[in-house]
Amino acid sequence: MSGPLNQTPLHDWHVAHRGRMVDFAGWSMPVQYTSIVEEHQATRRGVGLFDISHMGRLRFRGPGAAAFLDRMVTRRVTDLRPGKIRYGLMTNEKGGILDDVLVYHLTDVQGRSFHQMVVNAGNREKIVAWIRSHVTAADDVEFEDESLDTAMIAVQGPAALATMAALAGADLSRLGYYSGLVTTVCGHPCVASRTGYTGEDGCELIVARAVGLQVWEAILSQGESRGAQAVGLGARDTLRLEAAMPLYGHELSETIEPLQAGLAFAVNLEGREFIGSAAIRAAKASPSGQVRIGLKMAGKRVPRQHCRVFAGEQAVGEVTSGTFSPTLDVPIAMAYVDAAASGLGTELLVDIRGRKEPACVVQLPFYVRPAPGGNS
Repeated sequence: MSGPLNQTPLHDWHVAHRGRMVDFAGWSMPVQYTSIVEEHQATRRGVGLFDISHMGRLRFRGPGAAAFLDRMVTRRVTDLRPGKIRYGLMTNEKGGILDDVLVYHLTDVQGRSFHQMVVNAGNREKIVAWIRSHVTAADDVEFEDESLDTAMIAVQGPAALATMAALAGADLSRLGYYSGLVTTVCGHPCVASRTGYTGEDGCELIVARAVGLQVWEAILSQGESRGAQAVGLGARDTLRLEAAMPLYGHELSETIEPLQAGLAFAVNLEGREFIGSAAIRAAKASPSGQVRIGLKMAGKRVPRQHCRVFAGEQAVGEVTSGTFSPTLDVPIAMAYVDAAASGLGTELLVDIRGRKEPACVVQLPFYVRPAPGGNS
């Protein structure tokens, strides 16, 4: 039998506020409080507040931290300036994706440099073990998993940064996108970053576990006049899908390499070696396999993961994520299909419970937030 589910510092709040709790990657997490559509629209129009404490938070210190991470991640780390954050991937020797991660380079209040990595909840133990298996005394790096000692909260939406103005110890609106700093929130030490997983502007906050609930309630109270509300995993998924952000276990896995996933921007091959770089170079030189695409359905039926995709009578791929888009008012999906079937405007069919429904290949992302919306 499996053990009890992990609980975030906000678990009791979720239960008290009628969050529908589900098992997500071994954590008891709220999938919704009201309706997925309502929570989705609250984020697109005002402020959505997300408990993302289930995500892994790893810290690296020491003179060799940047060089070590540079060897572990597809994105260059050695030139990452203090205050900057990069999206990258960790790959195995065959180029398969172990996880997609954020790598931070920050300075603490004593002026000491450190690096931080945020990883997916379901991959945390795997990534921690992977890192431990590769770090040596010669790397001159100290590594610590801070996940269970901290809380992480995402504040997303067009009014997110205005909501944080009275609570944060720094003006977060002055941060560039994918930038961060060590500051305070509600008077408590905090790592704040202008990042997110919704396609909206906003920030993500890491605080000590003991103060997570206080910070959460203060943000909800401060954002009440701007329509702030708690958002569960259901709307987090519809938001990220509209923004065409890949999800591990759907668009990403150890059998998928970064280029076919459309993540070439997150791979720096020139002048460096990292675990998996040789395999990714070979894949770049001789592309094969399927590629990630966006699909917009002609009708109202919603495709789901594993629905097969056809070009006429020929099976050409499979849906990885699908939903009804509250913003676009149409079913959408991401899928992997044969390269010959991936051109924009290509008419395809999706088998939804035995009936083939028409769909069209469209440009990703499906949704781009209206300007002005931040420094993306």
